[in-house]
Amino acid sequence: MKSLNSFDKFIYLLIMANVLAMILDSHQSIHEAYGNLFYQFEFVSIIIFSFEYLFRVFLAYKQGKFQGAFNYIFSFFGLIDLLSILPFYLNQFVKVDGRFLRILRLFRLTRIFKLGRESKALKLFIKALSAVKGELQFTLFLSILTILFSASAIYYLENEAQPEKFSSITEAIWWATVSLATVGYGDVYPVTVGGKIFASIISLIGIGVVAIPTGIISASFVEEIIAQNRKKDTPKK
Repeated sequence: MKSLNSFDKFIYLLIMANVLAMILDSHQSIHEAYGNLFYQFEFVSIIIFSFEYLFRVFLAYKQGKFQGAFNYIFSFFGLIDLLSILPFYLNQFVKVDGRFLRILRLFRLTRIFKLGRESKALKLFIKALSAVKGELQFTLFLSILTILFSASAIYYLENEAQPEKFSSITEAIWWATVSLATVGYGDVYPVTVGGKIFASIISLIGIGVVAIPTGIISASFVEEIIAQNRKKDTPKK
């Protein structure tokens, strides 16, 4: 990381304090005793993060007018900055149910990604992902097709034997996903001969499904590292 100014150091400390507060607040006994204090800390943090976000938008506008501001707002770190404050405002001005509110609170964890703003390694990784975006999109499309095919096949193979576990294709998607990811929690599994044979084939295919994007990203990351090292070694004229 390059050297940070005092404001950046303060923001980094505030992010870490927010993550720690979120962890502590998840304990029922601590929440009951200090819940109001945690809320006040969250409120102050949101004001500071909001000021930081608006300030970065202003700097981007100052450097590149509307195009500069647009590029920052829809950049990776611009979206991270927005997601880190948006749930708080939605909770204040929009009436949401408890389950959706808990999901919104999860977005507070995006603040931890702000720590990587000045990280050269993270920027290099993002650059590597961008370089193989097309290949990853195709891999994702192929994975979705494989999951849908697997879920459909196992539904027709297992529905009669286990109607409560494979009641529909959508219910079978869970089994297909964990099987292709080679996780296999064991909560749902085939009992028919056809289902077992198909599950064995899918497990082998799953190894490739997981390995392909991993290999693509790894190769791209290594290429970016090599390219960066070449730039460093190239003498300036």
